[in-house]
Amino acid sequence: MIQEYFTKDLNELPAVLIGTILIYVSILIFTRIFGLKSFAKMTGFDFLNTIAIGNLLAMSVATSNPTLLTGILLIGILYLINFTITYFQFKSKKFRNLTDNTPLLLMKEGEFLKDNISQAKITMDELRGKLREANVLSLQEVRAVVLETTGDVSVLYGKSDEKFNNFLLEGVRP
Repeated sequence: MIQEYFTKDLNELPAVLIGTILIYVSILIFTRIFGLKSFAKMTGFDFLNTIAIGNLLAMSVATSNPTLLTGILLIGILYLINFTITYFQFKSKKFRNLTDNTPLLLMKEGEFLKDNISQAKITMDELRGKLREANVLSLQEVRAVVLETTGDVSVLYGKSDEKFNNFLLEGVRP
């Protein structure tokens, strides 16, 4: 019985191997056609696309549901949708504002922006962890903490006498 658990699907290995290679090559081709940004996490759409493609890859190869060819087609459609959304976001600020989140400032010049932290539904423990991840040793070093459109947290820090380039906070909600 234990042996069956480990060996019952051995006859499917050639199909799984071929399917994995085909879908992997398809993803490489789609990435070459639509560009590396397809796997970036610059927007929520990019992130969603990456998760959906990974899920379809796993389902097509491991369960054959959807079938391999349907999985490849669906992955191609996801690339196309993401490319189309990215194209219109690039061309139109109005479209970008409709479809994308706006980064949110959580800290500025060492001070917590409690209303923004509350709005973002981030706990102080989570924020503290992000500050530690960024190797912040003193809150006075923190020039800005931004909740990015992807949900990542960016920590900008340095000495208070260092010149801060405001370009870094353009488009960030204060």
